Amino acid sequence: MKIKDQTITLDSLRFYAYHGAEPQEAIVGAWYTVDISIKADATHAVQSDDLNGTINYAKVTEIIKQQMAIRSALLEHVAGRIANALLDSFPAINSLTVKVCKENPPVCAPCAASGFILTIER
Repeated sequence: MKIKDQTITLDSLRFYAYHGAEPQEAIVGAWYTVDISIKADATHAVQSDDLNGTINYAKVTEIIKQQMAIRSALLEHVAGRIANALLDSFPAINSLTVKVCKENPPVCAPCAASGFILTIER
């Protein structure tokens, strides 16, 4: 077997947080979703069914939860913190994409979500 690509994903993780550029957003808060896509070598896990051969999804989720609890004015900053924390915690990560979306953002039109997508490589 020749493995062509390996991607770990966590989709639509949902958190209540207090991000935003407007003062009211720090008081009221809002629901946010985070999607993560991680490129890492998980060949050992594919072959052995051993958690030590891959990225632990529960630990990834905990790191994202910790970062979401730290208030930021901008989603760009939140995404950058999440990306850096994951790279620091998991040396096996080659690259990752993080998407942070705010549900029902305070804009002047009906909007389901506003978001920012960041892709980085080691």
